[in-house]
Amino acid sequence: MTEPDLLETKIVQVDVPEGTNVIIGQSHFIKTTEDIHDALVNSVPGIRFGLAFCESSGPRLIRCEGSNEELKQLAAKNAMAIGAGHSFILYLQGAYPINVLNDLKNVSEICQIFCATANPVQAIIVESEQGRGIIGVVDGAPPLGVETENDVKERRSFLRKIGYKL
Repeated sequence: MTEPDLLETKIVQVDVPEGTNVIIGQSHFIKTTEDIHDALVNSVPGIRFGLAFCESSGPRLIRCEGSNEELKQLAAKNAMAIGAGHSFILYLQGAYPINVLNDLKNVSEICQIFCATANPVQAIIVESEQGRGIIGVVDGAPPLGVETENDVKERRSFLRKIGYKL
């Protein structure tokens, strides 16, 4: 019997610029980049986005798509830092994750979505002799308490103000 590979855990701080949302997920096929592109442009006209997908076999390139060159470069930089096979990172401007998540979940190559956020986010990476994988994310900060009746009113008012509730 051979000893199992040793695993090293790493935390990668993901850049999330002000006014930008990020979605991190896992997929399984090179076609992912084009299918996510199509899902996004069909979901929100005029959406600005940058996508990077880490290919895990063959030439093992970071495949990029998008409608905004800055966001594509940001996605490529952070995909390289994460470096996990078959992972993708998607930056959005001019739309929120709530506008595209259902369409993304219907992309046949997508296996899992780890987060969709505008908060500071860290990807928790495990590295073995074979490569890297994402085991989770840290999204934002821990809670400071339980909402009060006034907090409930403010939450409900906010959702109506931004048009997500009538």
